[in-house]
Amino acid sequence: MAFFGFLGKEKKESLDKGLEKTKESVFQKLSRAVIGKSKVDEEVLDNLEEVLVSSDVGVETTLRIIERIEKRVARDKYINAAELNAILREEIVALLEENTAGDGNVYGTGQDKKPFVIMVVGVNGAGKTTTIAKLAHKYKTSGRSVLIGAADTFRAAAIDQLQVWADRAGVPVVKQQMGSDPASVAFDTLRSAVSSGTDLVIIDTAGRLHNKINLMNELSKIKKVMEKVIPEAPHEVLLVLDGSTGQNAFEQARQFTAATAVSAIAVTKLDGTAKGGVVIGISDQFRIPVKYIGVGEKIDDLLVLPSAVQRILSIQRNC
Repeated sequence: MAFFGFLGKEKKESLDKGLEKTKESVFQKLSRAVIGKSKVDEEVLDNLEEVLVSSDVGVETTLRIIERIEKRVARDKYINAAELNAILREEIVALLEENTAGDGNVYGTGQDKKPFVIMVVGVNGAGKTTTIAKLAHKYKTSGRSVLIGAADTFRAAAIDQLQVWADRAGVPVVKQQMGSDPASVAFDTLRSAVSSGTDLVIIDTAGRLHNKINLMNELSKIKKVMEKVIPEAPHEVLLVLDGSTGQNAFEQARQFTAATAVSAIAVTKLDGTAKGGVVIGISDQFRIPVKYIGVGEKIDDLLVLPSAVQRILSIQRNC
């Protein structure tokens, strides 16, 4: 059984419920924008553009989607609104899949690196801690061994919060005292993982954006120290973004992609927001795969792409 390929009926229903606001705010509005229309004209395209922009897809991505729809309509000889809905769905999903196709940096899908190291970055409050725990839980329940490194040593509650969530996931944590050198924590974590034969290492980092230079220097130092233990580490840099912040998530993505080589994105809190279009825009604008979406506070409320694309596709079909 593939680790990412199986979702029981109960879990699928739970995830669909978590994505309900995204469905209502984006897909149903898109459907209403074309309902009753017999052809694609300037008014229809203007309505689609307004819905996409208001759903935090972003202006550049919205224009790209509209342009692709125009080309499809001209080529496929659009007949009715139902066909336009299908074209719209296909183009949105295509944008997401373009940035996930061919990506092999998901541990458990053919990777031979052991331990596989994920460094997690993102601002405080974006959901880093819960995302780390959810990832750890997913890998552990798939039969992998996991070790977490508490390298966010600057925030008073960060280490304690991570420990609480790690306990829920049943995964050990390597930690030091608050104020310790984050790179030292990362070094100790990787050395412990190598000696114990651990499959996966997840390194937490401080979520500060007040000084981009300090952020860049800190992340660079952590990476250099990890490379002393495992030359290619980290194998993935995962940026966690709060989907409910809309356009602010774009700015966070700009800051962190400038500071380090982000290779994957997790978008959290999509269960409580009407700004789900941010997933589409961020994936398109930064050409980085959105691999995970958080749709709740439970330890298993994490959906993994490309499964997420498939779920979004099925949700829109039912709108």
